[in-house]
Amino acid sequence: MLSKLSLTIIGTSVTLYLAACTLLLLGQARLIFIPDSQIDSTPREYGLNYQDIWFEIDGNKAHGWWIPSANKTAPVILYLHGNASNNGDLGEIAAIFYRLDVSVMLVDYRGYGKSSTLFPNEKRVYEDAEATWQYLTRTLKIKPQKIFVYGHSLGGAIAIELASKHPDMAGLIVEGTFTSIQDLAESMPLLKIFPLEWLITERFDSLSKISSLQTPLLILHGTEDITIPLSMSAQLFAAAPEPKQLITFEGANHNNLPEVSDREYLRVIRQFIQSVVHSNIDNYHVGSS
Repeated sequence: MLSKLSLTIIGTSVTLYLAACTLLLLGQARLIFIPDSQIDSTPREYGLNYQDIWFEIDGNKAHGWWIPSANKTAPVILYLHGNASNNGDLGEIAAIFYRLDVSVMLVDYRGYGKSSTLFPNEKRVYEDAEATWQYLTRTLKIKPQKIFVYGHSLGGAIAIELASKHPDMAGLIVEGTFTSIQDLAESMPLLKIFPLEWLITERFDSLSKISSLQTPLLILHGTEDITIPLSMSAQLFAAAPEPKQLITFEGANHNNLPEVSDREYLRVIRQFIQSVVHSNIDNYHVGSS
């Protein structure tokens, strides 16, 4: 017969387990998104001229920085950042892109930076990316075939969703991204004890979408990334249609890939953009490198 102490321990354990399940179910957006409204720097501090861009989404506002190239015919990179970043962290990456002779659009999802304080979730960040796309193509009149979408980490999942809706974009670049939130959670030992398939509603299921892409794809990943397993990029690559390329960067982690591999990073991005711009798809190297 179980003692009162044993029953108490079992009861407490069950209560804590159910409470943790409830937290995962109802609070997962707050576990995924870490919005920050503090802007630490602007593109001007990196020698870049820029314009503040605002657009309305369901009565809220999203904010972006438009950094036009001096070359009026230059392609565009739309950059979608990760879950714990904002535009104020992106001056350096914008300066790197600018060296490629491209125009750059940086956007903060609602909840981040100067955008409205509405807390983000999967549906909202997809809407924010779509609204930015519409601003580029409708307001600025940029042809979709000139726009490259780049997503880092969680931004990679948002970029894949956007690419699935706009097959006419020039190309898609994702860095250090994952197959799905469920897969990522299941890779964490402390979360394996929970029925994640039932609990996770913020899915960001890139693996189920990537096979339908109709745009050239470049996947980047650091070999020392302990936040997002490199194996997830390999899975995405395997599922994606051609033309596609997977490039790994030795010694780079989740957040320092452009800095660790500066010259090689620039070379890879430039080669990808030029291969698309010049319509040399047949000559574009397909495969893993």
